[in-house]
Amino acid sequence: MFEVRAARDREEYRRAFYGIGQYFGGPPTDEQIERFEQVLPHDRMHAAFEDGAIVGGAGAFPFEMSVPGGELRCGGITVVGVYPTHRRRGALRAMMDAQLRDIHERGEPIAALWASEETIYGRYGYGIASWGGDIVLPREWGSFAEPLERRGTVRFVEPEEAATLFPRVWEESMRRRPGAFRRTEAWWRLRTTRIPDPDKDNPARFAVLEQDGEAQAYAIFKSDMKFGRGVPESTLNVREAIGATPQAIAEIWRFLLDIDWQARITASLLPPDHPLFLLLANPRRTDYRFADALWVRLVDVGVALSGRAYAGGGSVVFDVHDAVCPWNEGRWRVSADGAARTDDDAEIALDVSALGSAYFGATSFAQLRDALRIEEMSQGAVEHADVLFAWRPLPWCPEIF
Repeated sequence: MFEVRAARDREEYRRAFYGIGQYFGGPPTDEQIERFEQVLPHDRMHAAFEDGAIVGGAGAFPFEMSVPGGELRCGGITVVGVYPTHRRRGALRAMMDAQLRDIHERGEPIAALWASEETIYGRYGYGIASWGGDIVLPREWGSFAEPLERRGTVRFVEPEEAATLFPRVWEESMRRRPGAFRRTEAWWRLRTTRIPDPDKDNPARFAVLEQDGEAQAYAIFKSDMKFGRGVPESTLNVREAIGATPQAIAEIWRFLLDIDWQARITASLLPPDHPLFLLLANPRRTDYRFADALWVRLVDVGVALSGRAYAGGGSVVFDVHDAVCPWNEGRWRVSADGAARTDDDAEIALDVSALGSAYFGATSFAQLRDALRIEEMSQGAVEHADVLFAWRPLPWCPEIF
């Protein structure tokens, strides 16, 4: 039996953090811990104890996340790990149970994470809620399908200025797409625009696209320079390219694709409906690699379902099973007015993980039915639910947290 509680001091925090450090990067340094403490408070880092010794840790960032038609408080699950000496003994389950109860008590109706292994988190009620992928585009295939009229100008900025200009663009993008979290001032300064010491010789570049003196888009990228027999074989790695409008998105990508001496351009986590794929004359040349992205867990089904907007009318009754958060169990009627408990007959029976998958609108109930993940108990209920939950654009979280 494991005792699970929040870290009470820096040393407990460090040892809990080392649960993930066992597999990624080794013991955390003092500088890493000091930086992390500013975005992940001690009381959001759970530690698993056995006989007084910490054997695992699990953190939850206090986020505000965009959902269809609005925003909700969210626990952003991070740095989850169990020491190799205590694997397969129940430590992870104990931490995840305690963490979800803590998130519920804090009034955060949803939780979200990036899964290092996709077989782990379904057991705790998380479902794949968004899709993303990587591109590797040879520069010679970077032409647009239609001519682009430039309306803005691009200039480089230092990290300090980037941290003041970029948030407005991020906020506008977050307003339009579900799945993004609000970055605090500390997050921008310590994570997004920070240049680590090992990168000083080849730092990331920060570029802003401005129109009429206002930032409309930005890019964070880095060039890995390489020459082979006098021919450039360099790779331009795009970490983020975010725009406030479709025009701005097109212009910042045109800037990136036109940078000289690059053999290829790479970018990660792009959603399947990213504008770049239809901007390009030859989208198949991106060699898009599709994968799961954000996983979502409805911690409070009623509040979570009432906190998003819906695309259609009428209602559907779900019979929700939740083995970890029993307060979610039962039948819920969902309509454009929100969600409420009901005694009416269920039309769709499903696990809370399947409801998490459908929550942002990226996964349809028809897909879940055909994958044997839900049971349609009333003819036409799945079709109706898909009309109700449909949302565009698709969710996108541009950063793994």
